[in-house]
Amino acid sequence: MITLLTTPAERELVITRTFAAPVRRVWEAWTRPEHVRAWYGVSGLTMAVCEIDLRPGGAWRWGQRAPDGQEIVFSGTYEEIVPAERIVYSEVFEQMPGGDPVRVVLAFDATPDGGTALTSTSFWPSTEIRDQALAAGMEAGVKEQYDRLADHLRTM
Repeated sequence: MITLLTTPAERELVITRTFAAPVRRVWEAWTRPEHVRAWYGVSGLTMAVCEIDLRPGGAWRWGQRAPDGQEIVFSGTYEEIVPAERIVYSEVFEQMPGGDPVRVVLAFDATPDGGTALTSTSFWPSTEIRDQALAAGMEAGVKEQYDRLADHLRTM
């Protein structure tokens, strides 16, 4: 399956991927720490933190640690939870303090063949910040992470 990143509008980034797993399984893999720890991030780094308080107003915090000890941590707050359909949340990169959060709408849609189309639409504080993240290697990291999620879904 192909993970596709597009920039359809200023400040917007859309990531799409279809997984060969039913919506409930993809939802569970995305919302339960024991599953997130198995697929989140990129290989070569270890999971340093995985906290999920899945409710409107609840916080989340996911991060990895590099071999040199550097941590790469993202966190935010859940705004809306519609089980097995949609999660709306804020996201900040903790290593760049003081910035405005990215707002993300994550949609889980069933496909006719029983799979799941996952669409992440993020709204960035500015086009420049979004483009800097993409230039820093975000696309390769997202593609690897979604491949890891696909592998994990096969083992659930």
